[in-house]
Amino acid sequence: MCGRTVTVPGELDALDGTALLSWGRATLAALEHHRDEINALNVFPVPDSDTGTNLLATMRAAVHGAEDATGPRSGSEDSQRPDVSQVTPVRGPGGVMSAREIAAAMARAATVGARGNSGIILSQVLRGISDAVADGPLTERSLRVALRQAARLVREALSSPVEGTMLTVLDRAAERAADCAEEDLAAVASAAADGAAKALGETPTQLGVLREAGVVDAGARGLLVLLDELVAIAGGSAPTRPVYRRDAPMRPRTSPGGSIIPAPGGDLGAAVSEAAAAVLDSVAVGISGGGVPHYEVMFLVRGTDEPRIDKLRDRLAALGDSVVVVGDGSQTWSAHVHCADAGAAVEAGLAAGTLSGIRIETLTRSGHAIEGAADRAILAVASGAGAVRLFEDAGATVLEGDVTSELLLEAIRGVARREVLVLPNGALPAHELVAVSVAARDGQREVLMLPCGSMVQGLAALSMHDAGRAAADDAFAMSEAAAGTRWGALRVAPERALTMVGMCEAGDGLGLVGHDVVVIDSDVAAAGRTLLDRMLGLGGELVTMLVGCAAPEGLSVELAGHVAAGFPGVEVVVYPGGQVGDVVQIGVE
Repeated sequence: MCGRTVTVPGELDALDGTALLSWGRATLAALEHHRDEINALNVFPVPDSDTGTNLLATMRAAVHGAEDATGPRSGSEDSQRPDVSQVTPVRGPGGVMSAREIAAAMARAATVGARGNSGIILSQVLRGISDAVADGPLTERSLRVALRQAARLVREALSSPVEGTMLTVLDRAAERAADCAEEDLAAVASAAADGAAKALGETPTQLGVLREAGVVDAGARGLLVLLDELVAIAGGSAPTRPVYRRDAPMRPRTSPGGSIIPAPGGDLGAAVSEAAAAVLDSVAVGISGGGVPHYEVMFLVRGTDEPRIDKLRDRLAALGDSVVVVGDGSQTWSAHVHCADAGAAVEAGLAAGTLSGIRIETLTRSGHAIEGAADRAILAVASGAGAVRLFEDAGATVLEGDVTSELLLEAIRGVARREVLVLPNGALPAHELVAVSVAARDGQREVLMLPCGSMVQGLAALSMHDAGRAAADDAFAMSEAAAGTRWGALRVAPERALTMVGMCEAGDGLGLVGHDVVVIDSDVAAAGRTLLDRMLGLGGELVTMLVGCAAPEGLSVELAGHVAAGFPGVEVVVYPGGQVGDVVQIGVE
C-alpha cells in the first residue's frame, strides 16, 4: 500500500461524503509518492514520462473541487487549483455533504482539470463512482456498479481501445469486484485491487511496446494506487505492492517507517529503450497523412450534445491517435488527441461547441527530443511554491526566490542545452537582463531573453512554446503571447506613501497595472474588484489569477465571482501561486 503505514478505524460498511473526500486526499498523497515511479514507466502511447504527473494533476483538481464544494478555502496552498466554480453543492441536513455531492464535485473538477490521456480516464473512474452513489453512500454493491460503469464509460470514450493499458486493468478490477462472494466494502475493494494488480503484471504480454521496454503500463499503475487507497480507507489490510521498474517488478524492501527502499540496479529515470522507440516510430507512421503526431491537444467543450460529440470523436480519430472524449455528466466534455495538426483539432472542437481550457503541448520522448524538435530549454524565474510547480509542470527549469544577475547567469550556464529561452518574469530590470544575456552567450550556447514582466505573462508565453520551431520563431511567438497579456497586481500598502493616484495609508489595498498604482482603497477586496474592472474594461477573454501566500481566505472566490457577474463569457482560472508581495497577480488575455 504505497509503502506507507496506514491507520484505519476498522472496516466500514459504507463511505459517506467525508470518507470519500478522505479517500481522495489519501490518493492524492499516494500519487505524489509514486509520481516518479509512474513517470519512468511511461512508454505508451508516447514515451514522454508524464503519466504520473498527469494523474497527480487530475486528482489534485478533483480533490480541490470537492474541497471547494464544502466551503471557501484559502488560496495560499502550494498546489495548482483550477477554478471549478460551476460545482454548486446542495448540502444535506446540518450542512453535511453527501457521498453524491462529494463524488459529483470530484468527477466534474477532474473532467475540467484533466491532464493527458491518463487523466481523462481517471476522471471517468471518478464519474463512475459519482453515478453509483447517486442514491446513497459507497457500499460494496455500489462499488461494483461504479467500477462496471467506469469501465463502460472509458471504452465508449476511446476511439481505438488498446489492450494492455489502463482500460484493460480497469475491466479486470470490475470483473473481480463483481465475482467477489463477500458482501462487505473492504473485501470487494480488495478483490478489485488484487485483480488490477494481476492484470497490471500481464500488460507487457498484451502490448508489444511495454514488452520491448520491460515495463508495465504506467496509467494502469496509477489506477492500482487509486484502488489500493480505497482498500485502506474502507478498513481493509493495506496492500503492499512491488516497486515497478524497467525490466521486471522488484520485490519491495520496507524501512521501519514504512517507506519503500528502492532495490539496487534499477533506475526510475532510465530512458526508453531504442527498441521501444523504434516500435513507437513504426506505429506513428501513417497518422494524419503520414506525419508523426507532434502535439498533444486538449480542450473542454460546452454547449453541445451527444451526436455532435460523437462526430468530434470521429474527426479527432481521423486527425491523430490517443483520442479520448469524455463527459462529466453535466454537459461538459473533455477532449484529448495526439496529432500533427493542432489547428485542425481545435477547429474540430469549435465545430462541436463552445471551447475553453485549450492546451497544446509538444510531445517529447523521455530524454530525447522528437523528430524536428530543437535542443532547447526554457528557464523561468518564479516565486512561490505553487507558481514554481506551474512552470515545472509546463516543462520549464525554474530558478526560484530572490534572483540576482549573478544567480541568473549561473543558472543559464548550468542548463545543458544549446538554446536557452529565459522567462525573467520581472525579476530584474532590463539593463541587467541585457548584461546577463550577453555574458551567457558563447560558442556553445544561444540565449534569448524574453520580455516577460510578470509570472502571468511568463505562463502565457510558455503556453505558446514549440520546440519544433526555430529558436527565433519560438521566441517571437512566446514574446507575442506575453505582450498580449495585460498584467496587474493587488497588493497591501506597507506604509503611508504618495502614489501617482494619491496618498495611500499603511494597510490600504493597492491595484497596479504593470508597475503603476491605479487604485487605492481601504478595503483590499474592493481594490481588487476595481482593478479587475479597469483591466477588463479594455476587453479580454481569459483572466488568470495567481493567489499569494498572504491572500485573505475567500478572496479569490470573491474576485472570480465578480468577473463572472460583471463580464459574462470571460473565463477565469485561479491558481495558488504562494508568492510573497502580490496578494493576487492578474493576467488578462
